[in-house]
Amino acid sequence: MIDLAVKFAPLTAADDAHLEKLDERAFGPGRYARTAYRLREGVEPDRSLSFVARIGTLLVGANRMTPILVGSTPALLLGPLTVEPAFRQQRVGETLVKYSLDAARDAGHGLVLLVGDEEYYARLGFAPVPRGKITMPGPVDPERLLYCELRPGALAEASGRMRRI
Repeated sequence: MIDLAVKFAPLTAADDAHLEKLDERAFGPGRYARTAYRLREGVEPDRSLSFVARIGTLLVGANRMTPILVGSTPALLLGPLTVEPAFRQQRVGETLVKYSLDAARDAGHGLVLLVGDEEYYARLGFAPVPRGKITMPGPVDPERLLYCELRPGALAEASGRMRRI
């Protein structure tokens, strides 16, 4: 019998090549021009906070958490969240984000940021960053810059431009 259950596990270096192919299918070659990709460029994700979803050996989804700074305040940048289209209605993406947020909270992190769709991420605890509070080093629709406090008051501690650590 074949087990078709989705299993979640921390991201490992062995997943990187498969993840690159998944991102290429989902986002195409233009993904490298996006501000969030440029911010993550050359920075390893925190593998203890990043997760993959598999059915058997097939990678069907992944989420990364990358350490960044907002001004001088440490934070995390969530994404990209990538899920194979056939599995998007099975809450794989939501589960990946929940695993990452729980791991980050348990590790003592206070603030997670992302660029994404408020309608999707609001149910996971994200809200729009107040205009002008935090900026990215490139063009981003300010309505799509979202935050999630893992510790009360974490957003108040952060202001300024996002940058690589």
